[in-house]
Amino acid sequence: MDSLHTTELDGILPLVCKGKVRDIYQVDDETLLFVATDRVSAYDVIMENGISSKGKILTRISEFWFEFLSSSIPNHLVLSNNDDEHLFARLPAKLSEPKYKQQISGRSLLVRKLKLIPLEVIVRGYITGSAWKEYKNKKTVHGLSIDQDDLQESQEFTKPIFTPSTKAEQGEHDENISPEKAAEIVGQELCDKLEAKAIELYSKAKEYAKSRGIIIADTKFEFGLDKDNNIVLVDEVLTPDSSRFWNAANYQIGKSQDSYDKQFLRDWLTANGLAGKFGVAMDENIIVKSKEKYIEAYESLTGEKWSE
Repeated sequence: MDSLHTTELDGILPLVCKGKVRDIYQVDDETLLFVATDRVSAYDVIMENGISSKGKILTRISEFWFEFLSSSIPNHLVLSNNDDEHLFARLPAKLSEPKYKQQISGRSLLVRKLKLIPLEVIVRGYITGSAWKEYKNKKTVHGLSIDQDDLQESQEFTKPIFTPSTKAEQGEHDENISPEKAAEIVGQELCDKLEAKAIELYSKAKEYAKSRGIIIADTKFEFGLDKDNNIVLVDEVLTPDSSRFWNAANYQIGKSQDSYDKQFLRDWLTANGLAGKFGVAMDENIIVKSKEKYIEAYESLTGEKWSE
C-alpha cells in the first residue's frame, strides 16, 4: 500500500499548517481537522518517502491514550477517526468524494481550536539520549542536579523529571531549556501546573505500559488553554514518535535499549552518514521494519490486533 506523504484537499478547507507529520485544516472558527500523514522525520528532517499506514497507527494510539487519561485531564477531541460517519457529516460534503475520503479516513481527528502553550513538555523517567550525554559530561540533566549518585545509562530516576524544550518551527531544532527558562516563557504559575500535570500523566501511563511489557522511558506532551484558561491535552499522545518505548523483557541497565521509536531509523541514518541531510529516502527494509515496530507498539499497548 502506498504511503500518504501529503494531503491535497484542493482548498475545500483552509490549510492552517503542515507539521512534520500532521496536515492541519480549519473546519470553522472553533474546530480543526488533524490529518496524520505517513511522513517520517528524524534529526528534524522529513524523509522523502513515508511508512504506509503510520499515520493511522499513531492516530489510534493517541486515541487510546486520550481515553485512558480522560479522567485526569480534558483533551481537544471533538470526534475521533473511529467515527467516520459523524466525522464526514461535520465536513464539507465534497470531502466525502473518494479522492478526498481516502486521504482523511482512518487517520483524522476533529479537534477544538485552542490557544497552544509554546513549550514541548518533556518528562523523563529514565536517563537516555541527550540527557545521558549531558549527565556523562556534567552530572546534570537540562542543567538540573540529579539527586542520585553514579547513574548508569538507561537507569530509572527516583522520580520523573520535567525537562522542557522550546517548540521550534518546522526545519528548526527544538532547544532544551531549564524549567526556569520555561517559566520565563509561560509564567511561573502555568509552568508549575504543566510540570505537575505532565508528571502525573506520564506516571499513570508508565505504570499501565509496564503491565503491557513496555517501558516508557520519556515522552513529550503538548498542551493548550481553553477559553477559561484550563489546561487541555492536545496533539499526539504517548506514541512512538513522541516517546521512547522500550521492550521491558530485554531491559538492562548500563546499555542502550531495544526501542519502538525512531531510533531504528536514526541508527540507519547515522551509519550511512545521512543524519540531518535533506533529500534522503529510506530503504524498503527500513520502512518494513519500522512499520513492524509501530504495529507492535500498538498491539502491545491496546491489546488489539492491528487491521488497516
